[in-house]
Amino acid sequence: MAIRPVPRTLLRDRAYEAIRDAIVAGEIEPGAVVRDADLAERLALSRAPVREAFSRLVDEGLLESKPQSYTRVTPVVAAEVRNAAAVVGAMHELVTRVAVPRLRAADLDEMRAANDRFSAAVGTGDVDGALRADDELHHVLVRAAGNGAAAATIARYTPLIRRLERRRFGEGGTCRSAGLHGQLIDACAAGDTETALRVTADIWRSLEGLADPE
Repeated sequence: MAIRPVPRTLLRDRAYEAIRDAIVAGEIEPGAVVRDADLAERLALSRAPVREAFSRLVDEGLLESKPQSYTRVTPVVAAEVRNAAAVVGAMHELVTRVAVPRLRAADLDEMRAANDRFSAAVGTGDVDGALRADDELHHVLVRAAGNGAAAATIARYTPLIRRLERRRFGEGGTCRSAGLHGQLIDACAAGDTETALRVTADIWRSLEGLADPE
């Protein structure tokens, strides 16, 4: 098989995902200045895809940039997290309404398996594992709904929420949605769209509450 060049868009996406994940995980802290040359070297990429990733991350609110001066990680601002959670929650309610009647047995099995991973990760304090399993569970509904605009909005704003969520859990907080996933799955299995919507709203309302003053 002939070896083909890696498309430029894939390099840009690789850079974007790596930098985004490092910011969300707190490996690159709020206020930290980031330099395209440094990150390009660490990622074994040229500077061009890293600069393109920076531009996307600025648009999404994880980086801020002053031309000819600096690019740095934005602070975690409670009001922005609440706004993001409200938008993401609304999108999840939209996809839930469409997805519930479409779910197959295999989809429900996938949600249950993700919830098992979620519960196990919460039990052992594995924050990254819990958030990953949470994303996987809700992605089943996003995929079943097939609404690309809703999926893109969720993907854009969820990292803003996850950054605060990860910090709070890492400080010993509890996952308020742990008891709600089972209710959501049960409603989906029963084809009960209205209950699934109510539980979805409860899940995302609890995440908005993470940004409340302590």
